[in-house]
Amino acid sequence: MKDGGHITLTLPTGSVDERGRKSLRRAWNQLPRCQRNLIILGITAFCVTVLLCLSGDQLMASSLKDSEEKLPMVASYHMRQQNPHHHPSKDKDQAEASPAPPASVLEDKQTIRREVENDKFNEAYAEANSAENVVRLPETVAVDLPHAVALPAPDNTKDQDLGGIDILNNVEPFDQQPSEPLGEKEQLDLAIKNPLNLGGVSFKEHLHKIRPLLAKGQHFHGASNERQSAVVAAFKHSWAGYKKYAWGHDNLKPISQYSHEWFGLGLSIVDSLDTMYIMGLDDEFKEARDWVENSLRFDTKRDVNLFEVTIRVLGGLLSAYHLSGDTMFLAKASELGNRLLPAFSSPSGIPYSDVNLGDLSAHSPKWSPDSSTSEVTTIQLEFRDLSRSTNVSIYEQVAHTVNEKVHELDKKHGLVPIFINANTGTFRNYATISLGARGDSYYEYLLKQWIQTGRKDNDILILDYMQAIDGVLTELMRRTPREHWVYIGELINGKDFKPKMDHLTCYLPGTLLLGHQNGMPDSHLILARDLMDTCYQTYMMNPTHLAAEISYFALTEKDDQDIYVKPNDAHNLLRPEFIESLYYFYALTGNRTYQDMGWTIFQAFETHTKVNAGYTSLGNVKNAQNTRMRDLMESFWLSETLKYFYLLFSDNRKEIDLEQWVFNSEGHPLPVYSLKT
Repeated sequence: MKDGGHITLTLPTGSVDERGRKSLRRAWNQLPRCQRNLIILGITAFCVTVLLCLSGDQLMASSLKDSEEKLPMVASYHMRQQNPHHHPSKDKDQAEASPAPPASVLEDKQTIRREVENDKFNEAYAEANSAENVVRLPETVAVDLPHAVALPAPDNTKDQDLGGIDILNNVEPFDQQPSEPLGEKEQLDLAIKNPLNLGGVSFKEHLHKIRPLLAKGQHFHGASNERQSAVVAAFKHSWAGYKKYAWGHDNLKPISQYSHEWFGLGLSIVDSLDTMYIMGLDDEFKEARDWVENSLRFDTKRDVNLFEVTIRVLGGLLSAYHLSGDTMFLAKASELGNRLLPAFSSPSGIPYSDVNLGDLSAHSPKWSPDSSTSEVTTIQLEFRDLSRSTNVSIYEQVAHTVNEKVHELDKKHGLVPIFINANTGTFRNYATISLGARGDSYYEYLLKQWIQTGRKDNDILILDYMQAIDGVLTELMRRTPREHWVYIGELINGKDFKPKMDHLTCYLPGTLLLGHQNGMPDSHLILARDLMDTCYQTYMMNPTHLAAEISYFALTEKDDQDIYVKPNDAHNLLRPEFIESLYYFYALTGNRTYQDMGWTIFQAFETHTKVNAGYTSLGNVKNAQNTRMRDLMESFWLSETLKYFYLLFSDNRKEIDLEQWVFNSEGHPLPVYSLKT
């Protein structure tokens, strides 16, 4: 050690010049002590920083590894939430112990996200729990989901990129107890909170997961005879007017050549998708499909009617999906289903009538505290099909809860009042009982739901249906005094008979025949035939050969006519109910007489309702020279009336096989599920 107190370092000889080393040492020694301390402190801080950074990387890698190991648990949870009518859920431990698990179990163990090069959805799943297939979590954050969702399309359409959403946020509710199923209330809240999700993940992820369950496209040959071709021409004429003057709006006003808005959901487009597909109108179907994909939005803050939007839009999307196999329609239907769910958040479980799709809120109608009974009981076909199509049970659960609650209520020989309170879950006291407006489709959906679910013995649906038809026979059915026309009247205040029958009630002959075909007693068949004759008479009795909205019937021989129409009820809205019944009679019996009856009515529509821009409703069917055109073409003209005419005139009465399909109240065919599914 030198006198100055500094350490002398002796370095081995080598290539470094000894003089240079001494020079560096001398320069260091000449620095003030404070400067030397600062330099040493800086070097020490740098070293500590490097060590901390290295440790952070190791911690982050460990955290990512833990997250990747947890993701398969979340995916497995969602598959355990399957609807039992599709895939019975598998016990996780049993699945893992199986030496050769089936493909569905392998898919259950797939990670929620996977890096797929070029985002090709048609690539098969890789082996479950493979480390190469686990997505890096930071890459899933803040991915934009476009509103117009697209999914893998069938062979006749191009593949579309769906995009994604923040999966981290979506799975957060399951992190604490991923293995425990959510209750109905929790599932309902989750769906409402995340309307662009299914079961807690994006549409793309969920539908990709249930890919083996997705529908295959159906094939139709197009018109096969002159009558069918005439109906196709009527549709194309209607479509051309709508496209020119009302494209993207709900309805066409064909006289003023303008649009009519109701809910702002393009009702005429969505409602007619399956009609175009069945008719083989490929070009029209494609342009309608593209509009749905790119322009149909559900996030507008606007009240809509739960029933109308369910049967027209949700039903239309689901039917288009089942017929075409295009999963874009199913993704749209899933979003709409989520946005309609707030209606079921009432205290009783009976849904509110009005829903704000943008605000995700619901309430009773502004004009009354009550919902229409037919409206809250005519959504089950669609919500059940949405559950079974997506493998997410909440839609069927909330809809079937309504069945159970209405089943428990007191009725008059199985007949229900036309108003029900969503807050209390009870019928309005002394409300009218009718198979017309506000009551009709309650009875229709009892039978059709039973058929949809595989015709189970002793189901409350069919028990309620049979009791209701007994009530119709004993409480509502009458015959006119002279011609003995059979009709179905109403009970005003629940007790006073009124000989009034809406045209809407003319759906009943077809429904009764469908029930008889599925095992209902012969009394249903007799009533169906008698009521069919009466409904046809309501057309033929008028000089236009078109039926009025409401008909009245004589109670005694003192009345001048057995069937008469009041001036305020003489309008015709292009309604489909009787054409629907004619179709059922032809499809189920093969009797071509019903085709001839339908052709007479179709020609009457051609003569009196066809105008330059489409077809219009009429104000007075009792005067062929002054029908008072009302300037509105409802979407059900495209969805139901023309579709039923087309199927009625088919050479193949099983063009839509009624053993395999059931029509909703807006004429949209949905698949029948066997008890095994």
